[in-house]
Amino acid sequence: MLHVIALSWLLLLLPAVPLRADTPMARDDLTEQEAARVAAVIATTVDFSGPEKYERMAGGAGTSLEPVDRNAFSHPSATLPAGKRQDFALGNGLFQKLWVSAPSSTQASDGLGPLYNARSCRRCHVNDGRGRPPEGPDGKSASMVLRLSVPPRTAEEEDLLRRKVLLRFPEPTYGGQLQERALPGLNPEGRMTVSYETVAVELNGGEVIRLWRPVYDIADLAHGPMRDDVMISPRIAPPMIGLGLLEAIHLADIVSKADPADRDGDGISGRVSMVRDKTSGELVPGRFGWKASTAGIAQQSAEAFSADIGISTPMMPDPHGDCTETQTDCRTLQSGAQKRLGDTEAPDPILDLVAFYAGNLAVPARRDVGDPEVLSGKELFHQAGCAACHTPKYVTSRGAAQPEHRFQLIWPYTDMLLHDMGEGLSDGRPVGDASGAEWRTAPLWGIGLTETVNGHTNFLHDGRARSLIEAILWHGGEAQSARDRFTAMPPGDRRNLIRFLESL
Repeated sequence: MLHVIALSWLLLLLPAVPLRADTPMARDDLTEQEAARVAAVIATTVDFSGPEKYERMAGGAGTSLEPVDRNAFSHPSATLPAGKRQDFALGNGLFQKLWVSAPSSTQASDGLGPLYNARSCRRCHVNDGRGRPPEGPDGKSASMVLRLSVPPRTAEEEDLLRRKVLLRFPEPTYGGQLQERALPGLNPEGRMTVSYETVAVELNGGEVIRLWRPVYDIADLAHGPMRDDVMISPRIAPPMIGLGLLEAIHLADIVSKADPADRDGDGISGRVSMVRDKTSGELVPGRFGWKASTAGIAQQSAEAFSADIGISTPMMPDPHGDCTETQTDCRTLQSGAQKRLGDTEAPDPILDLVAFYAGNLAVPARRDVGDPEVLSGKELFHQAGCAACHTPKYVTSRGAAQPEHRFQLIWPYTDMLLHDMGEGLSDGRPVGDASGAEWRTAPLWGIGLTETVNGHTNFLHDGRARSLIEAILWHGGEAQSARDRFTAMPPGDRRNLIRFLESL
């Protein structure tokens, strides 16, 4: 595990200064007049008689107006100028690229594994959309992985977590993720198994929904048992749309919604997840990942290259990916780096191009925004309290890194914060600031197109919910009251609320 914790001696010197939710913070990119204008634009609506202005354009000026089909999540932002469309196309090609083992005649595609879960980014993010769990107890799914970690056992390890040098400790033998595939000559680390228990929930009106509670285990371990206190947690691949716009939300707009002590007494106590930026070493808000554990798109892409495919990048240069020090046969295999191209298997500018592609996938336009049932469902969504965490809209920062993302009115339906979702959804596995029961509020834009794009309706971090109704019924903790209001609604109101979600 030495190669994991020896990240940088500099990081060891950096204190973990928590971001206080009660620290006054105003947007530094707006004049006083602009701030007032923005506040009026993003204020919660009280008029549900018709759609709000620009509500159809969920991703601002970059919203995709292309026909709705299985490629609805794969279009470039409409604001991308012609000169940048080539970078988007190159990033798309690299996103779909199938990596192979080294050495090979392709050279520029060398480096797969040695252990891996998929051979390409697109294998997990099918059509740039949402993953799903395995079909059946013995099924495999590249779009779902099993994360592994262990709790700290020493004061030194606790200090590393406190100062955010690490957010979790990988399992000593098997690393941070179960690898279900391997190059010839190596055994996969093991095989994830999942079975389901049934939980019945009765709704107002007599309808009974039978939820599936998953039970996870690991079979066929290749290197003996894991540590007895290992914590495991499944993750399906999230949809890719709008990531650059989420990165462009101003920090002040995220912090202003945090209320960790629930001082207003509304039962909602969202927290900002603070993480180390891999490039600067600074503490910044985590914006991506199911537990808001990643700072930005490039870092998220580098971590996926390493853990999912076993490909090294300048940000994560270990060519052996998630192979641990104890897996000596794995760590002696040849790297796919080509010295004439760079020191890593995916040298510059590969990571930048993939991150550019991921950051500029357009959000599709809303459908049926003026439909009476959708408008009724929208009002019920607000009345139930769903918008307390699923914040509808923002105006992005004028200082966003990419000009096309600046000062855009967007409708992602997330507050980007961590919330306690109750024991029903807890994985019992802390990551950084997030406890086992805490999850980042997932953006809802595009959620109604999941079946169109991916051919299924599996939701939540492990795909256990087989419908939007089931996803709502799994909400607990801070969302318990909103969930109870939903179950108490007359059947027609529940249908309208679902119609609203399907329009997103």
